[in-house]
Parts: sequence; C-alpha cells; structure tokens
Amino acid sequence: MKIDDMDAFVAVIRCQSTNLAAEALQLTQPAITRRIQNFEQDLGVTLLDRNTKPLKPTSMGLRVYEQCKAILREIDALRELVANDGAPSGTLRLGVPQTLGDVVLLEALAQIRTAYPQLRTQITSGWGSSLIARMENGELDAAAALFPPGKIFPEGIASQSVARMALRVVTAKGSASKRSYKLRDCHERGWVLNPDGCGFRAGLQRALSEQGLSLSINLETFGTELQMGLVANGQGLGLVPEPLLEASRHRSELDVLTISDFKPQVDLWLFHPRYLGNLQDPVELFGKVTAQRLQGLS
Repeated sequence: MKIDDMDAFVAVIRCQSTNLAAEALQLTQPAITRRIQNFEQDLGVTLLDRNTKPLKPTSMGLRVYEQCKAILREIDALRELVANDGAPSGTLRLGVPQTLGDVVLLEALAQIRTAYPQLRTQITSGWGSSLIARMENGELDAAAALFPPGKIFPEGIASQSVARMALRVVTAKGSASKRSYKLRDCHERGWVLNPDGCGFRAGLQRALSEQGLSLSINLETFGTELQMGLVANGQGLGLVPEPLLEASRHRSELDVLTISDFKPQVDLWLFHPRYLGNLQDPVELFGKVTAQRLQGLS
C-alpha cells in the first residue's frame, strides 16, 4: 500500500473528479486512475461508484476516505517534525483577494524577501472561498482573506483572525441629506459592488432579504479604487472596509452613511494547512505584516 495511492484517492474524493485531482497533484488523469486502481487492489474493495457523476465514494470508500485523511495528517506531522530544522527555501504559495492585494502585497513580499532570501513567493488572487478550495486541493501554503467574524474553516485548515474592521457604506460627497438612515431608506439608490461571489455583496444581500428588500446593482466591477471613483461620481452606494476607504485617493470625495440597522464587520483571516514545516515562520510573518498594513491605513 503506497502513500501516493492513498493521496490520489483522497484528492479524487475532495475534487469529485479525476481530472481536477490530477491538476491538484500535478499528475496526468491516467496516472490518477492507475493509483486509485492500485489502492483498490491492495485493499480488496471497490472505493468509488463509477456510475455517478460527479464521482462519489462507496459506503466503504467513505469510511476509507476518513481513515486516509487521519493517516495523511499524521504523515504531514512527521514531515513537519523533520522539516522544521532547515531554513525556509523553495516556493511559498500565497493567496490574497484582489481587494487586499493592491494595498498589502508590496510590503508583505518585501519583508518576506528580506527575512528569508532563499524563499521564492508565488501569488494567487481569488475570492476567499476559492482560496479555501485551492488550499484543500494542495495548491496554496497560506492565504489571507476577509470573512465575517466567527468563520468556520474546513477540517485540516488552521485559521486565526488577525484583525477586525468595519465595513462602511459610502456615497458621493454632499449627496447625503440626513445624518442617519435605515437600510430601507437608501437601498433604492443602487450599489457599485464587486461581481457575484464577493462576501461583502453576499452579506449586504442577506441583510436586504431579511427586510424583504432586493439588491439593486448599478455597476459591478473589480477593484476598490475604481468602485470608490464611481461612487464619488454619483453612480450609487459603495461598501468598503474602513482601512481601504481611508487609503483611497477618492476619500475626500466621499461621505460615509450612518445606517442604524446595518453595521457589518469583517475579519482579516490568515489560514493555512495545519502542517507547514519550515514555512510556518514565513507564513506568520505574512499574516503579521498584512494585518499591520491594514491597521496602519486606518
């Protein structure tokens, strides 16, 4: 029984596809198929129901999957034990959403390069949920993303909230006629937001739905600075973390709306696989610098 075969089986169950598992493990699809067949032959059982799409484990396959995860975690712990002695080297694969990348990456990467000159960094951008998925598939060593307080991460991912900030509703300077609003009073102005998939947008939509209100999108686009510029030009309301608002070049052209029944907060989360070996210190530095950078913007 080979660890590589076990690893391939776990990847197929997680990805629900041999093709996606092959991408995650950087193998060919036939190689993944052979490893699964070898694993089944070694155990003498059928682990996958090959008549379903997406692929699903058999009842025994599901039990084997849970046991394999535990075994692989122990193997990772063993590798970490012996890897911690060496200086960090190789590639550190980091994930950040575009919302953060523009304001935190230069400083974070500069400090990592200074502290760990033998380490090369590789950056992936995406929504927080996609970064979690990529980490589960073994494609990332760590990521920083914005999620609500109390976020629960999947098994096998270690996480910590390293900063908390308010989300602010903004409008063009001088366009607010009252000192305080309710969400119902202002939502019809429409919003300038990220495309669907953004956690800020999803939280706003939930808050509106709870009051029987619909989300009206005037413009959807990536990029906090672009959104703030559009809001400043009177294109609708915006929703932005306070540190990014204070750092925006459009800050003087914007007013913050006080909305008594909508006071969202967001946490900056650092998350990574439980076992990082000698990458643990660089990952902690990445989280520390990212948090300090955001807090400094305020």
